[in-house]
Amino acid sequence: MTAAERQGRAALPSVDRVLRTKEADALIVRYGRSAVVDAIRAALETRRCRGAGASAATIIKESAQSLAREMAPSQRRVFNLTGTVLHTNLGRAPLPEEAIAAAVEAMRDPTTLEYDIDSGKRGERDDHVAGWLTRLIAAEAALTVNNNAGALVLTLNTLAKGCETIVSRGELIEIGGSFRLPDIMARAGTRLREVGTTNRTHLADYAAAIGPETGLILKAHTSNYAIEGFTAAVSAVKLAALARERAIPFVEDLGSGSLVDFERWGLPHEPTVAEALAQGADLVTFSGDKLLGGPQAGLVVGRADLVRRLARNPLKRALRLDKIRLAALEAVLRLYVDPDRLAERLPALRLLTRPAEEIRALGERLLPAVERRLHQIAEVSLVETKSQIGSGALPVSLLPSTALALRPRQRRSGAAVEGLARALRLLPIPVISRIEAGRVLLDLRCLDDKAGFIAQLDQFSELVSETAGGSLPLAGNRGPHAGGTLVS
Repeated sequence: MTAAERQGRAALPSVDRVLRTKEADALIVRYGRSAVVDAIRAALETRRCRGAGASAATIIKESAQSLAREMAPSQRRVFNLTGTVLHTNLGRAPLPEEAIAAAVEAMRDPTTLEYDIDSGKRGERDDHVAGWLTRLIAAEAALTVNNNAGALVLTLNTLAKGCETIVSRGELIEIGGSFRLPDIMARAGTRLREVGTTNRTHLADYAAAIGPETGLILKAHTSNYAIEGFTAAVSAVKLAALARERAIPFVEDLGSGSLVDFERWGLPHEPTVAEALAQGADLVTFSGDKLLGGPQAGLVVGRADLVRRLARNPLKRALRLDKIRLAALEAVLRLYVDPDRLAERLPALRLLTRPAEEIRALGERLLPAVERRLHQIAEVSLVETKSQIGSGALPVSLLPSTALALRPRQRRSGAAVEGLARALRLLPIPVISRIEAGRVLLDLRCLDDKAGFIAQLDQFSELVSETAGGSLPLAGNRGPHAGGTLVS
């Protein structure tokens, strides 16, 4: 050990000395004594390993910073400027205030989750939403589980365990995270019976596959991709008739699932749950947190006898919803009773139906303020772009939108563009963007908090300098980039 290192070690205060400060007392009140002691010891050890001295005040400051980082919530609010409204990685549908209030109330106190007030006996948790679902969809019965994959697993395990499930090869979908329908079926205990080809499947293919081992026919809605060209698919109406004739259940997995026809708001048509039932599906499975606009949930509606069988499956308990999500889901379903005001009260639908002219006007108001704050770092312009409804919900259906495009001023390399995007993510409220054609695009469709977005951009220059590794040198004291013209 060098003399300098020995001197640095000697210049460090003891743990007890640091703990006797008023600042340490404040940290203990906030974080607890054990956590504060650990943080102080870690700060001292870091200094000791470097042979560097420090005052008690410095150790307290470093300890406070490390505690703040450690205790910060791992789930944080972000600005979703990716252009994907129902973004799986960002939590999908934002909830309406009614659902948030209902969830908070359910969290705060005991509730009648599984308690019948009239009889004083045990109740059924699905009853809180089943009545609304059957009313809105004209279904015989309904139940809920934790997500749509769970709904499908429960359905297959109940109706086709040890048997075959017939699916068209063109519908063997894969969803996010390499989660594949054949794998789900295997875990559910049913054997996949593929029929047809990738691009063409006929009714005769289904009919020929039905035999003593058949458990059900499954139709999976291909909401996250499209097959075009020389194609053929069998309608739900014909599959339902075939299933009835052979006395086997016909199940349709809608994936995203919608309770209303989106065409009334000028959006692409997505098959509704009511349409699927009217076309003859015995059961329909769909999500609660995509097009429906609610919390994460998997919903099953249809024939009462089949729903009762699903409810008796022991898997149902493993997949059930808690009181918080049930309360939020019930509040969302109540909004559907008034479809005329749905677009203004349901955030997901409001963002999907946001007029292109309104988004463009927002961009024109934001452009000067963003240019002033970023003029040393990036050229800023407005560009016409397309928003995506969802990464797993109508991803091929695009909506006209406007974005702020950021292009590094000096270095146009991919690393410079990535540096801009990373600096945006490191803001106090992370800004999640997308990179396209050598630019960082900030799609404004989902931006509601204009003031909050602008306010934190004052820190952007510092973050770029700290995180870009020299790939984004500042452009000096030049004036803001002239412009503001909408380009494509």
